[in-house]
This record gives sequence, structure tokens and C-alpha cells, in this order.
Amino acid sequence: MLNWNNILPDMKLTEKILVVVWLVMIVPSCSNAQFFKKVSKTLNTSTSGSFTEKEAADGIKEALIKGTGESVNLVSVLDGYFGNPEIKIPFPPDARAVESKLRSVGLGSQVDKAILSINRAAEDAAKEANPIFVSAITGMTIADAINIVRGENNSATLYLQKTTSAGLKSKFQPVIKNSLDKVEATKYWTDLISTYNKIPFVQKMNPDLAAYVTDQAINGLFIMIAKEELKIRKDPMARTTDLLKKVFGN
Repeated sequence: MLNWNNILPDMKLTEKILVVVWLVMIVPSCSNAQFFKKVSKTLNTSTSGSFTEKEAADGIKEALIKGTGESVNLVSVLDGYFGNPEIKIPFPPDARAVESKLRSVGLGSQVDKAILSINRAAEDAAKEANPIFVSAITGMTIADAINIVRGENNSATLYLQKTTSAGLKSKFQPVIKNSLDKVEATKYWTDLISTYNKIPFVQKMNPDLAAYVTDQAINGLFIMIAKEELKIRKDPMARTTDLLKKVFGN
């Protein structure tokens, strides 16, 4: 039986636990002798590579603020949604028949204008997301942050989805409605649906455009946040501060 007090004599209890848990996670197949050597090697290295629970929490908060800020900046510019095939917002699924029918009767250019304007509305509204993300991140507990640091490559994104989706939807929807009006998406959409509904023998449609664009805009934003999270975890060049290098470099 290893005596951790002898191995970790000058460390606080929480720091000892962190070291032990970390080593258990990365060397599950080691014998006691091998495990002892790895503990000793860890303790004999410079302390600049280790981090405390608070540093881990501060590191993940810094990473999340950086990642969400970068993501918002990417999507809230011209073609942030429209020019990115991964998050470009198409016609609503329940209106695909509308799109197909209108294109078949020579109204493809009007359909394209509606799709462009829908994406412009999402780009216009996306900048409103930053304060919601920052509020959720700064309110994160140390336990939440530690779990994220040790979690899967998308654990921070999943945490933000759980804690901010309702707030984002509440904040986004009125902004999306205003943006749809501002970029004339509402006009294009209304004209298209009215034209479609006049075609004989079709089932009348009137999808809730604002609700659909709101959901799609939020989904696209989280796709970009997941990419930023993975970049920080995997790419040393994305760790632009000493704290990020310390926490995610270990």
C-alpha cells in the first residue's frame, strides 16, 4: 500500500487528490512500482506545469470566454452563417415542399433571396449572445470547471448548451424577429408563402419563421463553439495565455 503523505509531503490535500486522480486516469495499467515512479517523476518536475483547482477553474472560464467570443465573432459578420455550409440555414424542413414547388414554377431567385435574408437575420442577431455566455461562464462553480477540464472534447460546449440555451432563445427570438424585418426576410418569406398558397391543390402552409431561424441560429453557434473548444484542447497554438497553456497543456 502506497503512503501518499510520504510521496506528496508538501502539497495541500486537494492538490494531492488532483495528482492522484490524474495519474489514475492516465496510467490505469501500471503496477505499483511503475505507478510510484510516475508519481515521483511528476513531483520532481517543475511546479510550473502543475495547476490548482482554482487555476483549472480560471483556465476553463478563460478558455470558454475566448472560445465563445471567437465563435460569436465568426458568425455575426457578413456570410457568417450564409457563407458557412456547416451552419447555413436552409428552408424549414416542413417548408421544403414549398421551396421545391416554387423553384419548379420559376421562382428560384425569390427562394434564394429568402434563404439569404434568413441567414442575414441570424448574423445580425448573433452578437447578442456574448453577454449570455459570459454570465453563464463567470457563474460556473469550481466543480463544474474541473469536470469540464477532465471531460470529453465537447464537455464545455455541452455545459453551455445546458446552461444557456433557454436564455439564448429568450434573447434571440425578439432580436431575430427585428432582424428578419430589417433585412426584409419577413417580406420575402410572406410573399413566397402567399404565392405558394395560391397554387391549386397544395396544402396551405405558414411556418413560424422567427422560431425556426432562432433555433437554427443557436444550433449553428454551438457548432462553432464546439470547434473552438476542440481547437483549444488539441492545438497548442490556440492557447494564447500562460494560464491556458498550463491547464490545457497538462
